Amino acid sequence: MLTPAQKATLKAYIDGQGDLSVHPNTNDGNEIVAGLLNAPASPDFWVWRTAVSKAEYTERESSDATTFNWTGAGFITRSQGERDAWRELFGADDTVNPSLVNVRQAFQDIFSGGTAPAPANRTHMATVSRRRATRVEQVFATGTGSTGDPGLLTFEGTLTRVDVEEARNS
Repeated sequence: MLTPAQKATLKAYIDGQGDLSVHPNTNDGNEIVAGLLNAPASPDFWVWRTAVSKAEYTERESSDATTFNWTGAGFITRSQGERDAWRELFGADDTVNPSLVNVRQAFQDIFSGGTAPAPANRTHMATVSRRRATRVEQVFATGTGSTGDPGLLTFEGTLTRVDVEEARNS
């Protein structure tokens, strides 16, 4: 559901983009526009994810082929406070919201120091915590959208034909 301000922003964006504005404000035209807006942004625009499971961090390879390392300073020899903080970060559903500054800072603090593999774990956590935005998400996102400085989402999800129609008629 878009707010009135978001509808106005989306309308202005659609009107200003030749590949979008060329489609008529009809059911079929708005379906095409929604599809184009729900496609990945090009060029890539990176954003912080709003939900990541513990398993995604610890059990899977990232898009940059990094992995979580449990050995030594990676986790096993971290202080009890750091290990407790790690557990506390993840809620009852075992997910965390890395789009929050304090969560990203917690990752930096928990896996602090220069002793391997702590720096690699920090890199891995940051990599898993970001994703490519869709075109419509980029319209509303803030920030630079680079891999090193992902943007923040103010709208997340996909648009329907009806969303596009409401924006175009606002």
